[in-house]
Amino acid sequence: MNKKNITCIIGTRPEAIKMAPVILALKNENEFNIKTLSTGQHTEMTAQALKDFEIIPDIDLKIMKERQSLDYITSEVLKGVGKFLDENNQDLILVHGDTSTTFAAALASFYRKIPVGHVEAGLRSHNKYLPFPEEINRILTDDIAALFFAPTEGTAQNLLNEGKNPEKIFITGNTVIDALFKILDKNIKSSLNLKSPLILLTAHRRESWGEALKNICAAVEDIIKARSDVNFLIPLHKNPIVRNIIQESLKIYQDNIIFTEPLNYIDFVHAMNFCNFILSDSGGIQEEASALNKPVLIMRELSERPEAISQGTGILVGTNREKIRDIALKLLNDPDNLINITRKNIKPFGNGQAAQKITGIIKNFWR
Repeated sequence: MNKKNITCIIGTRPEAIKMAPVILALKNENEFNIKTLSTGQHTEMTAQALKDFEIIPDIDLKIMKERQSLDYITSEVLKGVGKFLDENNQDLILVHGDTSTTFAAALASFYRKIPVGHVEAGLRSHNKYLPFPEEINRILTDDIAALFFAPTEGTAQNLLNEGKNPEKIFITGNTVIDALFKILDKNIKSSLNLKSPLILLTAHRRESWGEALKNICAAVEDIIKARSDVNFLIPLHKNPIVRNIIQESLKIYQDNIIFTEPLNYIDFVHAMNFCNFILSDSGGIQEEASALNKPVLIMRELSERPEAISQGTGILVGTNREKIRDIALKLLNDPDNLINITRKNIKPFGNGQAAQKITGIIKNFWR
């Protein structure tokens, strides 16, 4: 039997975490030759995330440079992935989510008529600038894809509404829940020394740059002034545009704030599990928080993951200083608000079996 050649292409830390369970599941199948290609859109952070799952990329394009533009990322991924595909015959390319790596790798595959499987297909905010540029990246990737691995019924319906072939749409759950459960099952002791009450904060999205990020920092300042006992854990994104604003705005509150470099996934899962609640503009954290029954204040104007909001673990606060402050203090000051959320046991993003489902679907792709 001729083995099928499949390459999983990733570029950022979230992609690495979410694709890791798929890579591991596919490698357990004898009928596939599996390669992992990292574009290096986020070089160090991607390698760190893969290391937690004991995965080493077979190819690393190492495209990352300081203050890289979207034009640069897209063109370098397109050229680098294209060169790899010209030199290595592939039967299927897997991409994940909505990054510039995702779109450019899918486009390079399309140019060579290689089918693309899109993991986490169908997410939509229905506003092409929120999140930016991710909303358009995911739409264009879905226009290219041959297989759609939709995490929820809602994302599958989005694809159907856009006229995608229903026979190629599969509801699988989200692979980040697989990754989360794998780390929790390992029960590895974290290196973090955390104190309660704790708020975990992450912010990095392009639409949060500038005044929006300053508003977030002002809300943190207000929370600390109102509750001097509260602690913040803030892993700083590598982008200097983000980290400089956060550090400059909040450096006088270091008795209440732990600034760290980006955490490895093991430590990050521990922090999510330990904290009272999360402030974040991340997409993946909305999914992980739902699985942990952990409240997350979503610092965005729109979310393409409405399941977290309808479940009640996700609370849309935007980047409004007063709204972030008031809801955070409500959760801190009234334990019943937290209990009402943490008692829920609804898992809208799956039960940790997404990678196995995806592998089974791929096995039938050529039959």
